[in-house]
Amino acid sequence: MRCRKAMANPSFLYLLCLISTLYILPTSSIPYTLDLSPIPKLHYSKDIVRDLAESSLVRAYQLQQTNIDSSTSTPLFPVSNPGEYTISLSIGTPPQNVPVIFDTGSSFVWVPCTSTYSCTNCTLNKVNITTFDPDKSATDHFTDCNNVKCSWLDQPPDVMASCANCTLSLPGSCNKRCFYIQAYGSGETSGNALFENLNLAGEVVRDFFIGCSLNTVGIPQGIAGFGRMPMSLPNQLGLTKFSYCLVPHKYDDTGKSSKLILGDSGEVQGITYTPLLNNPPITPFNQYYYVHLDQITVGGKIVDVPSNLLLPDNIGNGGTIVDSGSTLTSMVSTVFDPIATAFVDKIPPDQMNRVSINNTSVGNILCINVMGDPMFSFPEIIFKFKGDGQMDLPMDNYVDAGQDIFCLPFANSTLQLGQGPRGGSGPAIIIGNYQQQNFHIEYDLENERLGFKRQNCQGS
Repeated sequence: MRCRKAMANPSFLYLLCLISTLYILPTSSIPYTLDLSPIPKLHYSKDIVRDLAESSLVRAYQLQQTNIDSSTSTPLFPVSNPGEYTISLSIGTPPQNVPVIFDTGSSFVWVPCTSTYSCTNCTLNKVNITTFDPDKSATDHFTDCNNVKCSWLDQPPDVMASCANCTLSLPGSCNKRCFYIQAYGSGETSGNALFENLNLAGEVVRDFFIGCSLNTVGIPQGIAGFGRMPMSLPNQLGLTKFSYCLVPHKYDDTGKSSKLILGDSGEVQGITYTPLLNNPPITPFNQYYYVHLDQITVGGKIVDVPSNLLLPDNIGNGGTIVDSGSTLTSMVSTVFDPIATAFVDKIPPDQMNRVSINNTSVGNILCINVMGDPMFSFPEIIFKFKGDGQMDLPMDNYVDAGQDIFCLPFANSTLQLGQGPRGGSGPAIIIGNYQQQNFHIEYDLENERLGFKRQNCQGS
C-alpha cells in the first residue's frame, strides 16, 4: 500500500507515512557501518581460476566500452560474478532488506523488484532471489519523465532511459514512468525508477532515487553503484568519505564479513594517500576512480610499462582505476606481459618447472606450483602511486587454485579493447578486490584522494 492509497483508507501504514516525513537526510559526518558479504564459493565451478579470470575480464570489457547497449555482443556467463561483495539495503516502509552487489565502477542503484521479477540465464532459482515489493511499502513513489532526476539516467551511455526525447514528443507523453535499461558486460536489467525511503541504522533517507528492476538477464542480484555520478549512493547521501576493509577470499565460506563505512570514521593512523585524478570527460569513464600509478616493481626492479598506459588521456585511453566490482586485477597485454616476464625472471632456473600459464576462453593468468615447499618465496610486487600511497602483494592476495597452485591476481585480457564511437579504449589497469584484500581503502571524496593502509581486516 502506498501513501496516496493510505490517505483514502487510514491505517497503520498511513501513520508510518506521516512519521517518515519527519526524518531528514542524515548528516554525512555520521558514519554508518554495513557488512560486506562475499558470494560463497558454492557459486563457482570446480575451476576457480577460470571463473575468476573470465568474470574479471568480462567486467573489464564492460568498463572499457564507451557505448554498451543491449545489442552489443559480449561474453555472457549465467552466474553472479564470483568474488563480488554484497551489502544489504533496507528499503521502504516498513523496511525490506535486499542484498545488492557493492560496485565502485558504476553509479546506478537498482534492486530486483515486484513479485513478478524475471531473471533469464541466472543460476539462482527465483525463490532464492530477494526482491523489493513496492506494493508492500507505504512510501514508494514511481517517478515520471518530468522529474529532473530521471535525466540522471541519460548521462552514462550504459543506462538508457525512455524519457530522453520526451520534450520532442506529443503533449503529455512526459508523464509516463521513467523507464530504464542498463547493460553490463555480464547481462542487462530494465525497470522503472522510483523514490523510496532508505533506512540506515535507524535514520531514514527520504526520496532516495533507485531502480525497480522487473527483468534481468544474467544478473540475479541488484547493484549499489558507488561511482562518481550524481545518482550514486555516496552522492545521493552527500557523503564526504566512505571506506572498507576486505577480508581475504579464503574466508568466503566461513561467514566472515568485511566492513563498509559510510561517512567519516576519523583519522586512520599510518594511512597514505594518492590523488584521485580528473576523469576523462566521456561516459562512462567520468564515473570511475582514477589514480596516478607511478610505477610497478617486481623483486625491487621497476617494470618497463609504457608511461602512456598509466595515466588516462582526455578521451579515455589508458589509466588505472580502483574497482570493487572486479575480482582479479585486469591488465592489457602491454602491461601484463612485462610484469609476468619480470616475475618469472626472479624465479631460479631450477624451479622454472613450477611456472605455468592458466589459459581461459577470454585471457590468461600466471600460476606457480609451490609443490608443498613452505620456503618457496614469491618475488615482491609493489604498485607505487603518486604521493606516498603504495600497495604490495602479500601471499593472501594470490589466488589459491588448490593442489599447491597459486596464481597472481592479475588477468591478461585477450579481448579486444572497446573502441567506442568517441574514441578511448578505457582503463589499461583495473585494480580488483583480490589486490585490495587486507587493506583499509578510503575514498576521501571531499579532498579527492584515495587512501591505502595494510591492515588485518579480520580484526577490523
